[in-house]
Amino acid sequence: MNEFIVDVTAENAQQVLIEESMKRPVVVDFWADWCEPCKQLMPVLEKLANEYAGQFLLAKVNADTEQMLAGQLGVRSLPTVMVLKDGQPVDGFAGAQPEKQIREMLDKYLPKAWELQFQQAQKLVAEGKLDEALPVLRQVYTESGERADIAKQLAAVLLEQNRTPEAETVLGKILLADQDSDYQQLMAQLELKQKAAESPEIKALQQAVEQNPQDYDAAYKLAVQYSQNGRPQDALELLLDILRKDLNFADGAAKQAFLDIVKSLGSGDPLAAQYQRKLMTLMF
Repeated sequence: MNEFIVDVTAENAQQVLIEESMKRPVVVDFWADWCEPCKQLMPVLEKLANEYAGQFLLAKVNADTEQMLAGQLGVRSLPTVMVLKDGQPVDGFAGAQPEKQIREMLDKYLPKAWELQFQQAQKLVAEGKLDEALPVLRQVYTESGERADIAKQLAAVLLEQNRTPEAETVLGKILLADQDSDYQQLMAQLELKQKAAESPEIKALQQAVEQNPQDYDAAYKLAVQYSQNGRPQDALELLLDILRKDLNFADGAAKQAFLDIVKSLGSGDPLAAQYQRKLMTLMF
C-alpha cells in the first residue's frame, strides 16, 4: 500500500476502508475507465494526496471491477467520492468538483498545522529533548488560541527548566473550567519553586541592592542567583543596568553572564531576542 494512494480491491477493502480510517481520514474515489468526469477528477485527488503527504489516504475503487463493494457503499453514479473516518462515511460528493471545493471539504477532517506540531512537541518531551520542544510548544500555544491542554504541557516544560515567571503567566491564563488535577499539580510545583527561589541569600542581596542601587557587586551576585533560580528576565535586567554604567564590569564578567543567560534561553526564545537587541544598542 502506497503511503498516500492505494487501489482498493475486495482483498484489501477491510484494511483500507475500516482499519486505515481509524488512523486517518480515507478519501474513497469510485471511478471507471469509461467515465470522462472521473478522468478530470482523479488527477486533482492524486495531486492533493501527494501535497497533503499522508494526512489522508486516497483509496481508488474501480466501480466496474469492484461492483459489489460499490453497491455495498451505495454508489449510484460516477465519480463518487466519500470521506471515511473511524470506519464510517462522514462526507462526500458526486460528480467532478473544483479543487477549491475539495480542499474545503478535506480541511474539515484533517489536523491543523499546529496539531501536527503539538504531536511533534509531545514526542520531543517524551524523548527528554526539552530545549527543542519548548520553542515548538510556544508557537503551538499561540496558534491554538492558548488551548488549555497545550498550556499545561508548555507550563510543565517551563517548570522543568526553572522558567517560573513564564510558567506562572501561562498557568494564570487557564480558565476555571480547565483547572483540573493536572493544573493543580502544576500550580503546586510552581509554588514550591517560587518558595525555593526566595532563599536567605537572595533576600539578603535584594535588601542590599534596595538600600544601595549603586552596589553593583551585590547586583551582579543577585543576577547570578536569579539566573540559577529560574528568573532569567530579572537577571538580565540587573545585568543590563550594570552594563549601562560599565560595559566591562568585573573584567567583563557581567557581560559574559548576560550572554550566557541569553544563550541558555535558546535562539527561538523571544526573551533572548529582546535582550540581544538591548545589548547591541548598548555596545553600538
